[in-house]
Amino acid sequence: MSSRKLLKRVTMMDVAKLAGCSQATVSVVLNNSADIKISAELKARVVNAARSIGYGAASPIRRAALQELKGGCIAFIVDQLATTPEAVNAIEGARQESWEDDVTILIAQCQGRADQEKKAVDRLLRADVQGIVYMSIFTRRIALDACFYDLPVPVVLLNCYTSDSRFPSVVPDEITGGRNATAALIELGHKRIATISGETFMEAAQDRLIGYKKALRKAGLAYDSRLVVEGNWTVTSGYEATRKLLSLSDRPTAIFCQNDKMAMGCFTAIRDAGLTVPGDISIVGYDDDELARHLRPQLTTLDLPHRSMGGWAIRQLENRIAKGGDPFAVHKMPCSLVERASTARPAEAASPLEP
Repeated sequence: MSSRKLLKRVTMMDVAKLAGCSQATVSVVLNNSADIKISAELKARVVNAARSIGYGAASPIRRAALQELKGGCIAFIVDQLATTPEAVNAIEGARQESWEDDVTILIAQCQGRADQEKKAVDRLLRADVQGIVYMSIFTRRIALDACFYDLPVPVVLLNCYTSDSRFPSVVPDEITGGRNATAALIELGHKRIATISGETFMEAAQDRLIGYKKALRKAGLAYDSRLVVEGNWTVTSGYEATRKLLSLSDRPTAIFCQNDKMAMGCFTAIRDAGLTVPGDISIVGYDDDELARHLRPQLTTLDLPHRSMGGWAIRQLENRIAKGGDPFAVHKMPCSLVERASTARPAEAASPLEP
């Protein structure tokens, strides 16, 4: 096993598993819901479980109070809420960071439309918000409408940034994430490592591919363009890309799928070919989507740190309110390897899949 230190995001589901109850029960207990009756024994079990693994407000390591935001409200303006879990995870991270300080979070979904964003800003200011977090679902450079440049409250960008660096901004460190995913396979002894990328117009796909190439170069492994297949983040594209890789005369012994949904399709294609994971081919995903825990074997993947990014955004709002200050450089949040059971040392060289 690699000596790499693995960092695992502690979730409400982890608390529920340790406490032997549902995730809903954990939420009720930790949010002190007075209208739902739960036994004192169960409450204590949940709180002790949360405290023991350092989850949220029950962590034994107490953070400093948000003095400037305390008792007020902040706003999230997002382009989409329902397409992926990233926005919800970021908002949950913001809630965890601020829930002890009685901070209310207001949310506006504007689908990237400038006219809707202007209306949202106006209404949120009339609601007396003390700061605004502007979030994009896809990591990218954005051109903010002029209305954001002269607001009486601070603005922080989450999963996006502007070319003028006028706002504090945070994005995942996708290059390092792609490098770490590939390096984890290299450390196991794999030399022929493929990757299934997302749509290459997206920065996340571009940067994860850069990281993949960096890891190969550092290990002295030749880059082979035949081992790079573009998908579109879907299960089907992962399946089809894997079929192409399996048909190569010298097929890979490991595949880095640049999201977990494509990894799911990859699993199916490998199984349909009469092969096994990780016996014949090791798989690493990306995102630490909920499905990663339900694949068999469970998927080794990279944690996409939107919860941590949400907490970071809240702290930056506090800093801007309290201190003001110069423009911020883009902050890159690490994507940690979550090691499970889909990777192993490579098997003996195998023949290609028959068409």
